[in-house]
Amino acid sequence: MFARRLARLTIRQLTTTQPQRRCLHRDPFNVSSMFTMNDLFEARVHYGHKEGTLNPHMAPYVFGSRLGHLIIDLDQTVERLKEALNFTAHIAYRDGIILLINTNRETSLMTENTAKECGEFAYCAQRWRRIFTNSTHLFKGVTRLPDLVIFMHAVDPAEPNNMTPAVADAAKLLIPTCGIVDTNCEPTLITYPVPGNDDTYVAQRLYHHLFKNAILKGKAKRKQDQIATAVN
Repeated sequence: MFARRLARLTIRQLTTTQPQRRCLHRDPFNVSSMFTMNDLFEARVHYGHKEGTLNPHMAPYVFGSRLGHLIIDLDQTVERLKEALNFTAHIAYRDGIILLINTNRETSLMTENTAKECGEFAYCAQRWRRIFTNSTHLFKGVTRLPDLVIFMHAVDPAEPNNMTPAVADAAKLLIPTCGIVDTNCEPTLITYPVPGNDDTYVAQRLYHHLFKNAILKGKAKRKQDQIATAVN
């Protein structure tokens, strides 16, 4: 009985004495207006893989199953996608190097074109060459690594955890990452995981469109602030 009263008193003291936490991730680039949940639904973002392929760490993002296939909770996808787009826009605003990685052969050309359109870089080879952890040897000199890596498709069936080694290499070097993670993916090593269908062409087209616009928004805002600073 005393322990319960003490626990209630402690909780009451913590809630009254500690200041309220403010939101650390504002939305100055208005990425929240770039898409709606209906856009995700029409792009089939909620389609997951079969029930037997579920990664245990993806279970919190699953809404349920239908006809043996998992359904992703779009409520969580909306929030996670906003965080990823917001962070991407901030990196672009700070003139950071952004690398888009895609291991899916069918949508690799889309990733390369998206990187060109927003002035960034893409890596779409099927085999990962350890360009993060072995960059000095591969490029014969000191190489600046990306400030953000966006995994449009990160599945590699040949690996034990079903993910491309680029995810682990980025985590080792503390490179922040955003990534689309389907129900068979391992989301724990990705900084901003976005639960969603990573195979459908329509869904991938939406992802590429959103991340490209987030990058362009950040760059446009940086240019606008530079002009305002020069005028003043």
